[in-house]
Amino acid sequence: MKHLLIIYHSGGGKTESMAQAVYAGAQREPDVETRLQRAFDASLEDLLWADGLIFGTPENFGYMSGALKDFFDRTFYPAELHRLNLPYALFVGAGNDGTGAALAVERIALGYPLRKMAEPVIVAGELTKQHLQACDELGQAMAAGLALGIF
Repeated sequence: MKHLLIIYHSGGGKTESMAQAVYAGAQREPDVETRLQRAFDASLEDLLWADGLIFGTPENFGYMSGALKDFFDRTFYPAELHRLNLPYALFVGAGNDGTGAALAVERIALGYPLRKMAEPVIVAGELTKQHLQACDELGQAMAAGLALGIF
């Protein structure tokens, strides 16, 4: 059984809805156990449990949320010893274009190290059914990739 961890933060609800869609997609893969966890509650132990990761963040001032940054700050140095080398994906609920938040996560992920498996799902503006479908597909694709040993 593989383990997929979804770590996210949401302030206004948009990224929460995206996280729920990612989680729903991931749960369709029966050979993968998936956890959905808020960034402030996630820890190094969660990283060590995971075989794959999906991060979710709102775009705050052109950057990731403070809560996701806090998660990275708390786990980066303790994780170094473990050389995680885990596959990851990302979704961003953006007010602008979301690229600043995505680039910030990508730079930090290189240090763990983590391997980017997909282009981020970035939702700029209002959340639509098509955006939620893209989030669902991201979760399902990551879970399937883990189950099949592709990642």
